[in-house]
Amino acid sequence: MDYIIDTQNAMPIYEQLRNQVIYNIAISKLNKGDSLPSVRRLADDLEINFHTVNKAYALLSNEGYIVMDRRKGAVVADIQADGKLLPKDMSDRLDLIAAEAICRGMDYMNFVSHCMQSFRRAKGEQNAPSQ
Repeated sequence: MDYIIDTQNAMPIYEQLRNQVIYNIAISKLNKGDSLPSVRRLADDLEINFHTVNKAYALLSNEGYIVMDRRKGAVVADIQADGKLLPKDMSDRLDLIAAEAICRGMDYMNFVSHCMQSFRRAKGEQNAPSQ
């Protein structure tokens, strides 16, 4: 798995790493039970501080995307729930995004269209239009 870190990006490196792991799970490049590189190995490979990788892994673990196993290290969790309800923290983030869109004058149908496009891209659908 290749991870790309953009040091010019204002987003902290641990968040970039977290997001890339989530995207790779979404498009099935990472699947339940797959092992992630050790903290030290990934830090060495990316030439970043191991505390940064540790922070990303801790966040992913707290959010339920990975589990930490003493023998196996970081492993992709079985995160599929019933697929109908968003966890509260995700619902709250989506509510904020909707509020931001409203503040920028976006109407309901345009917002829903953007959401559908984003969902398709996150699933790795090649023909999903860019916003």
